Amino acid sequence: MAGNSVNLPHATRRRSTLAFKFLIPFVLVLSVSVIAVTQYFQSISYFLRPLWDTPPKPFSRIPHYYAPNMSMDQLCQLHGWGILSFPRRVFDAVLFSNELDILEIRYHELFPYVDRFVILEANATFTGIPKSLTFFENLNRFAFASSKIVYDMLPIGDLDPDSRRMPFLVEAGHRRALNNLLKRSGIAVGDVLIMADADEIPSPETVQLLKWCDGIPPIMHLELKNYMYSFEFHVDQNSWRTTAHVFTERTKYQHSRQTDLMLADAGWHCSFCFREIKEFAFKMKAYSHADRVKHDIFLNPDRIQRVICNGDNIFDMLPEEYTFSDLFKKMGRIPRSASAVHLPSYLIRNADSYRFLLPGGCLRPG
Repeated sequence: MAGNSVNLPHATRRRSTLAFKFLIPFVLVLSVSVIAVTQYFQSISYFLRPLWDTPPKPFSRIPHYYAPNMSMDQLCQLHGWGILSFPRRVFDAVLFSNELDILEIRYHELFPYVDRFVILEANATFTGIPKSLTFFENLNRFAFASSKIVYDMLPIGDLDPDSRRMPFLVEAGHRRALNNLLKRSGIAVGDVLIMADADEIPSPETVQLLKWCDGIPPIMHLELKNYMYSFEFHVDQNSWRTTAHVFTERTKYQHSRQTDLMLADAGWHCSFCFREIKEFAFKMKAYSHADRVKHDIFLNPDRIQRVICNGDNIFDMLPEEYTFSDLFKKMGRIPRSASAVHLPSYLIRNADSYRFLLPGGCLRPG
């Protein structure tokens, strides 16, 4: 018994030592895991999205027919619609931040077909950063469309103070202000209202259908070809937020899903399509997803230049997809396209002024 009493503490110490040796690597692994999850939570979440999220209901796509030199009567009939005796008025409404070149292309491209360009600009970003009134300061570039432009400026101080700390609430405030501007624009029941961001451009063929065809759906989304940084990097066909409404008293400006109907191949969405590096950095800090700027290096001009020439993700994020097959398909760089066919005609006619938006023009000043 005495021998056992002497050996017991030694055995206990040995077990304690072994337990401590195993505890150290466990704590280290746990600590590293916590840091990794904290640091890369968004990437992990996006990678596992097919496991935890449900894809939205598929759109019901309306086939889109067009060929040069066809009458509107023929085109409307191909879509199963009639022809109006007189065209509807079309109002194009956008919130504007700093997409000056893309807006210039948009207004030139749609000028013959749009009756009013309704545009709202604020003196601060969705994230509360003060900004110049870029559109107002460059009105000379839009003098050709001055008779059709309905413009207003939203002082960011007019928004609720609590909202200014939450970008998506600030953005919602902008959209409410745009509704008020629409009321002052002269829009009437039966007119067509296009709701879009400045870089989401319906094609002239699409707007012609909206003007002339009788029996179009009261609300439909417009499927736009999705581009990133320029028309050299075609991402997919999945830009859907732009909508066309036959206006009623209940119509409100929104930028979310509003119907299951979508007109196929209806235009172009060119995201982060800026002339200068500083414009990329500004938008990264300014828009509602500014929390994606995880590190200061993301705003480094040399890094931004490499990203836009390589077709990488500017926020170093995984694709936002609902299936692993789509996720793996879009991982990595966006494939380059050498095609500049079926792009906005004003862009091609003025290619020398917009070389940075065309294949081979990825280098940006500044």
